[in-house]
Amino acid sequence: MFDTLSDRLAATFKNLRGKGRLSEEDIDATCREIRIALLEADVALPAVRAFIKQVKERSLGVAIAGGLNPAQQVIKIVDEELVSILGGETRRLRYAKTGPTVIMLAGLQGAGKTTLAGKLGYWLKQQKHTPLLVACDLQRPNAVTQLGVVAERAGVAIYAPEPGNGVGDPVKVARDSIEYAKTKQYDVVIVDTAGRLGIDAELMRQAADIRSAVNPDEVLFVLDAMIGQDAVTTAQAFLEGVDFTGVVLSKLDGDARGGAALSVAHLTGRQIMFASNGEKLTDFDAFHPDRMASRILGMGDVLSLIEQAEKTFNQDESAKLVSKLSSKGGKEFGLGDFLGQLEQVAKMGSISKLLGMLPGMAQMRDQINNIDDKDVARVGAIIKSMTQAERDDPKIINGSRRARIAKGSGVHVSEVSSLVERFFEARKMMSAMAGGKGMPGMPGMPGMGGGGARKAKQQKQAKGKQKSGNPLKRAADQKAALERKAQPGGAFGPGAAQLPENFELPKEFKDLL
Repeated sequence: MFDTLSDRLAATFKNLRGKGRLSEEDIDATCREIRIALLEADVALPAVRAFIKQVKERSLGVAIAGGLNPAQQVIKIVDEELVSILGGETRRLRYAKTGPTVIMLAGLQGAGKTTLAGKLGYWLKQQKHTPLLVACDLQRPNAVTQLGVVAERAGVAIYAPEPGNGVGDPVKVARDSIEYAKTKQYDVVIVDTAGRLGIDAELMRQAADIRSAVNPDEVLFVLDAMIGQDAVTTAQAFLEGVDFTGVVLSKLDGDARGGAALSVAHLTGRQIMFASNGEKLTDFDAFHPDRMASRILGMGDVLSLIEQAEKTFNQDESAKLVSKLSSKGGKEFGLGDFLGQLEQVAKMGSISKLLGMLPGMAQMRDQINNIDDKDVARVGAIIKSMTQAERDDPKIINGSRRARIAKGSGVHVSEVSSLVERFFEARKMMSAMAGGKGMPGMPGMPGMGGGGARKAKQQKQAKGKQKSGNPLKRAADQKAALERKAQPGGAFGPGAAQLPENFELPKEFKDLL
């Protein structure tokens, strides 16, 4: 959804990177580009004006002060202001101290309230709660049936005493559901209300009556992230009519320009609490403004990736695999282990979506979007067509075995050969990393191994250094070496080690680190 905005902002910041200092003209030009990018992304004009004003004022301060790297400081300012306009800190659900916590959903018809009720129920179930879905949308045809199907998929209970399709009183159903939840000991009640094709008095009155009947702890306004500028008008109308406490963005996986997300929190003063980004029940999570800002600026979302991995991967199994990779050059790590890891990754979701969470991957968006998740299934078919001995030791896979495996998995022999060759390369790389040797063929990184050959070469060169044959020059070299040793600060020059008492790094340097 934010691809176009990300591309425009990346191009704007690229023009800043080559500059040692920023002038007022540079900042004006940058703010102009950011303004255009936001307006093209359908962000509401008042939100754009407030955002640009803040960025401009803070950037001028950086330009005058002359930080470590003015371009990086401006990017940091834009990141912080994006977090601010998206709502600042992550907003959590407020739970009732006694009795069931009541969550009421409101929004226009087609925004995805009923589907979202199931997703929220499933999410709460994962958080060790016992949710109850309440069918108060008695106008829309088959809305009650749809909620029943969604509840069944999510594995949560439903309260639907009325058949719907225009039959029944939604306010009475909502009121009765609270007593039912107390009797059956459900700790969270999710009330699904009716929507309309447009904002009207009847919708608002009914929603307000349901709110008065159940006295909810949270009223969540479900907003279709694809409706653009109209999102602000709709949100403000619901704010006046129902007074919601938080916002849920649905359809974040769409290809619209996503301005609603950047407008609604700023203009209504209500934070975005959840985001839905797919059709599956699991495509739903708490909304983190800092992570969303990071994604928009092409810096990835590593924290969300780690959280998904922690939910999916078995730590004991992972520890065993690391042990296999780090011992005996990784020879104990077979194709069966490799397939197990691939299947675990597939459980985390679409591979292209996972790669998109990594920093810097915005530049490879086209290649990532072309990744076919069916490739994992194809690799699985090839490996499952092998015998256990072949999976444990792929070196025994000769020509006749490859032909048999290809026939069993319905692929060409060349695909089997390619998989085996790529597996050996991947195992070599993973084994080196598991053993702390760094990436093969790359210099060592701080805190990791690698780069040993280069270090040995440098030591060898240093060892074989010849002294001057001229006695006067040799004496002068020795005197200079003694003076360097005597000076405080060593290799960093005079006085480098003598720091004032209570010395602190500049704030900008700390933030950058």
